[in-house]
Amino acid sequence: MSRILALLLLVSPFLTAAASEQSSCSANKGAFLTGTVTSAPKFASGSSIDGVETSHTHVNLKADQDGKTYDVAMDNVYAVDYVKNAKAVPNSLKAITVGSRLEVCGEKYTSGVGIHWVHSNCGAVPTATAPNGWVKQLSSSGSVGANLERSQTYCYLWN
Repeated sequence: MSRILALLLLVSPFLTAAASEQSSCSANKGAFLTGTVTSAPKFASGSSIDGVETSHTHVNLKADQDGKTYDVAMDNVYAVDYVKNAKAVPNSLKAITVGSRLEVCGEKYTSGVGIHWVHSNCGAVPTATAPNGWVKQLSSSGSVGANLERSQTYCYLWN
């Protein structure tokens, strides 16, 4: 009995943090997923807006919630270390490895299994199609890292 109680005491902070993160995502009009990364980050070219390439980085995430594997599309311009028009995955996103645990908040694809808009919405009022999202790494102890998609340097492209 005491082992079960000890286990519950160890797990309860993680469960509380996860519930809080999910509530925050809902308040920001996003869909919330946690899971394990099953593919290495892959660069994908994008279009250009005012001379700035809006490329993406993709990983696959096997979700804890439903067991499905989601394509996670991260906008490189929101990465904290994005280099303008670079044709490579930003280092902060390259640090996501197979087996890493992620928490994402964004908009699920309307066609296919995936999630995008996992970044800041530049201070706009969040909506279901433009949530104030994020990508955060989860440590083995359950602690939640900083949003890897929090840069607002290029928000002017959409304002």
